[in-house]
Amino acid sequence: MKQGPLYSFARWAGLLLGGIFTGFLVCVLVLENSLRDYDGKVYTQVRQVELDSLDTLASATLIPTIIATAILVFAALKAKGRDLWLPLAALTLLLLILVLTLIVNLPINADQNDWNATAPPSDWADVRDTWQTSHLVRTLAAIAAFGLLALSAITHRTTTPQTAAERT
Repeated sequence: MKQGPLYSFARWAGLLLGGIFTGFLVCVLVLENSLRDYDGKVYTQVRQVELDSLDTLASATLIPTIIATAILVFAALKAKGRDLWLPLAALTLLLLILVLTLIVNLPINADQNDWNATAPPSDWADVRDTWQTSHLVRTLAAIAAFGLLALSAITHRTTTPQTAAERT
């Protein structure tokens, strides 16, 4: 089945934005790992700086990646072809990331934004560990989803109308 321009756009937009999202998560993972050697005051200050704009970047890349990947899944379902499983697995992982973000990370972000940087709460390290564990899972899922989208782009089969010479 010949795919239209929306399908091509969705494939490459999902791959590009998914790559940016994944790279962003990896960078935050490295930063967060570096913060493990510091006390609650430093951790709180850095987290509050992170929270200034990084949630916006996450939303601006994750949501369009989910939409683009959903377009790929729906197109593959419509075509009844072999191109369904890789984007479907990627979409499942992206939705897992979204759910984990909504259930674990965003509520912690909201709490941390209100912390007093000179006197973090006594359980700050436990909260940090919960956030970082969830973030690690999200990062691994994003790496896997990006890999699946890249593999899907590489292995995608396109068909073009045959000319009379090719049919004979």
